Amino acid sequence: MWYNNILETIGNTPLVKLNNITKEIPATVLAKIETTNPGNSIKDRMAVKMIEDAEKSGKLKPGGTIIEGTSGNTGMGLAMAAIIKGYKCIFTTTDKQSKEKVDALRAFGAEVIVCPTNVEPEDPRSYYSVSSRLEREVPNSWKPNQYDNLSNSQAHYEQTGPEIWAQTEGKITHLVVGVGTGGTISGTGKYLKEQNPDIKVWGIDTYGSVFKKYKETGILDKNEIYPYITEGIGEDFLPQNVNFDIIDLFEKVTDKDAALMTRDIARKEGIFVGNSAGSAIAGLLQLKDKLKPEDVVVVIFHDHGSRYMGKMYNEDWLRERGFLTDEKLTARTILAKKETTEIITIDCEKTILEAINNMNTLNISQIPVTQKGMVVGKVAESDILKALLENPSLKSAPVQEIMSSTFPFVDMNTSIDKISALINKENSAVLVEDEQGKIEIITQYDIINAISG
Repeated sequence: MWYNNILETIGNTPLVKLNNITKEIPATVLAKIETTNPGNSIKDRMAVKMIEDAEKSGKLKPGGTIIEGTSGNTGMGLAMAAIIKGYKCIFTTTDKQSKEKVDALRAFGAEVIVCPTNVEPEDPRSYYSVSSRLEREVPNSWKPNQYDNLSNSQAHYEQTGPEIWAQTEGKITHLVVGVGTGGTISGTGKYLKEQNPDIKVWGIDTYGSVFKKYKETGILDKNEIYPYITEGIGEDFLPQNVNFDIIDLFEKVTDKDAALMTRDIARKEGIFVGNSAGSAIAGLLQLKDKLKPEDVVVVIFHDHGSRYMGKMYNEDWLRERGFLTDEKLTARTILAKKETTEIITIDCEKTILEAINNMNTLNISQIPVTQKGMVVGKVAESDILKALLENPSLKSAPVQEIMSSTFPFVDMNTSIDKISALINKENSAVLVEDEQGKIEIITQYDIINAISG
């Protein structure tokens, strides 16, 4: 038996018991592994449903262009369906999204326009506004609008809900879902509550998003909104697909807890998933006191870890945000092991002769160059030698005439691996600015000293 095209393989994803990461939770916890969909995410389900409903209503016509604002996963589902059905795709996304997601959309032949994250939805530069403008300008185009298109929730009412009910043989007591557009939780939750009204539906939210406060108070508080790192969940407005009557409660999870839990799922369960799965499990652990041993909890694992290789699965990225504090040496620990010496610099207007004298006196081979106290470049023995061989009279010229680009700057949490990679033929050191704004230098010698110390 074979399938006629890739879209027929969407759905019927496995339900897998979690054993290690959920040890503190008294209930049975099952993960719905949506990464087995062909686009590696749950969004394949609703992408195809939105397209099919638009075809039936005449909104999407043959040879049309699909235009959507997407963080990547919905775009993947739409792009895949567009290939099979003969449509073009233009997607707008935000600069918060991982590069892997954008590259994946382009791999499917879609045009992707990256827009700034930190602007209001109404701002003409936002990814919502840009996609709406393109829909007006591009002939024979259609914007699915996954946030307010109720085909999104309907897909999960028709597919995800019935699958979970059948797979748990009706034993499910709790559904736990990260909430973004709201389609998954609302559609799945609606179906399950129709089968058993006692089933609890818990939404996972993030700090910087409006859902939890709105559910609890009915107030859309703009002061709750601020930029966050977690991808795929939370919003700064209320999508029509979020059915607050279906959702019993919201639990907020920090960016740090979500990121570290995402990694733990891979390391402790062998399941390679994305950021929203980490949020969902972290939120479930926060709610564990509400559960009993006989409860059966189903958590949606939305998408695949391969979309987050440059972020949650990249240790330097985590360290730069202060999320990872492990034993690996960092700029901070290298400086702590180094004898504190005042960094020697030279002003860009000083002469090359003065630079030579400084280097000879201090027995150093390179010196950072400053302008009004800011490091703007560097000068090395090799730069001076090359310049003077070409023109001996340059001795009295200012250092800025021969300086090269400055040493790379790193922060205090940068790992020894990254620092080592930055030190090469062109750069014999890196600069670090500490919390007090003081500039320090790390050389290869300092790294060797820190390792052997």
